[in-house]
Amino acid sequence: MDRLIYTAASGAKHILEQQATTSHNLANVTTTGFRAQIDAFRAVPIVGENLPLPTRAFVVNATVSSDFSSGPLQLTGRDLDVALKGKGFLAVQMPDGTEAYTRNGALQMNENGLLTNTAGFTIQGDGGPITVPPEVSVSIGGDGTISTIATTTKPGAPTVLGRLKLVNPPEQDLVRGDDGLFRLKNGTAAPADPQVAVAGGALEGSNVSPVDAMVTMISLARSFELQMSLMKNAENNAAKATQILALG
Repeated sequence: MDRLIYTAASGAKHILEQQATTSHNLANVTTTGFRAQIDAFRAVPIVGENLPLPTRAFVVNATVSSDFSSGPLQLTGRDLDVALKGKGFLAVQMPDGTEAYTRNGALQMNENGLLTNTAGFTIQGDGGPITVPPEVSVSIGGDGTISTIATTTKPGAPTVLGRLKLVNPPEQDLVRGDDGLFRLKNGTAAPADPQVAVAGGALEGSNVSPVDAMVTMISLARSFELQMSLMKNAENNAAKATQILALG
């Protein structure tokens, strides 16, 4: 069989994987705080004892990373919405006690007043989980400090409940989980970073550009057609070679 088929099949396989990634990004174009996934591939020359010159190459996975550029800020006016300014993440406590990190600042309150993210995982504060008492108005400062004022009595001095744990670990040390949350590769917890700031009453949108994603999908479709055309040509070449040998 012509070796061209293996080379073209390798390219077609990875184009399909890239299409899946682009589709996933496109599906999350409206997901709060979503970071686009990036697939990277590279060509590896095929070498061997019977191949003195690297005239062929296979496509292999290089790295899978994320686009950490910021998304657009959307004002909501909701007390429990926060958007991170610039770099950084909100810390979330997982059921197993480990930490994960997100840019989704749509905080929720469960039936016990505990602050959670939209998936129900506990939002981590500098001193542990944060519980909001009933019948109060909540405000979140630029440094993540959460304070409340009673709504059923004469307004007095605000009560500070705690401060969101805001972190800013090196992006190259982060890995995305199947749940969409980021974690440190070594499994440890990142230290709080006082330089990370938030904006209350706002959310950060996805950093996926639907126009760019659609253009990428069209480009990948054309690349896939090219790989299929190469395989078809290889098949035709093999058929003609078989005919010539049969005549001999």
